Amino acid sequence: MENNNTHNPEIEQEMTQEELSELLQIRRDKLKALQDAGKDPFEIVKFDQQYYTTDIISNYDELEDKTVSIAGRMMSKRIMGKASFANLLDYKGNIQIYVRRDDIGEEAYADFKTMDIGDILGITGKVFKTRTGEISIHCESLTLLSKSLRPLPEKFHGLKDPELRYRQRFVDLIVNPSVRETFVKRSRIVAEIRNILNAKGFIEVETPVLNTSASGASARPFITHHNTLNLDMYMRIATEIHLKECIVGGLERVMR
Repeated sequence: MENNNTHNPEIEQEMTQEELSELLQIRRDKLKALQDAGKDPFEIVKFDQQYYTTDIISNYDELEDKTVSIAGRMMSKRIMGKASFANLLDYKGNIQIYVRRDDIGEEAYADFKTMDIGDILGITGKVFKTRTGEISIHCESLTLLSKSLRPLPEKFHGLKDPELRYRQRFVDLIVNPSVRETFVKRSRIVAEIRNILNAKGFIEVETPVLNTSASGASARPFITHHNTLNLDMYMRIATEIHLKECIVGGLERVMR
């Protein structure tokens, strides 16, 4: 899982430069303190993740009171003295974790209290339900896997500006679950289309991105220059010319 250390303009434009600089410095100071204490999260390259959050929720009856391990990005945190709740987001969904000082130890709990929204955590603990019936994990050990050095968008407003959503797609994927679902659905649809075409005897071929002539559709092509060959080249608009060339060459059924 990747950390959230890249530029995020929407959240930053809501702050003054002074506020932003102070916030970024605080997070970097926390990272420095961890590194000085020999707890550099960026040195941890492996964590034994047994389940996704949705697996635990879907199979609660089987996993109740059993020890599981998950990993995800902390999206919220509520500190309540000697015990705290947090919400962990992974690839498939999110789940609540319950962290108590007496269970993980004073030092680990003190470290947890300094962690920020956006940090990626590895959690090991037992599956249970709270008094309100919410499926949660009672944390027995906690590992900071990656430190988030920049803030996420404010959760109630999220990332709304369309241009920023496309330019900052990684942030869009974190804060908008529906976008992740769209990515997954599209991938599965494309895979199924490939399976159908493969079954019908089609083969998939690669076609060049840059061509020596502008072809396909009527859009104005992007032009660049190949210095070594001293050639002007054009970014492809469509792949039909190359697919037709494959057919001419004897490949009866091709797809791209």
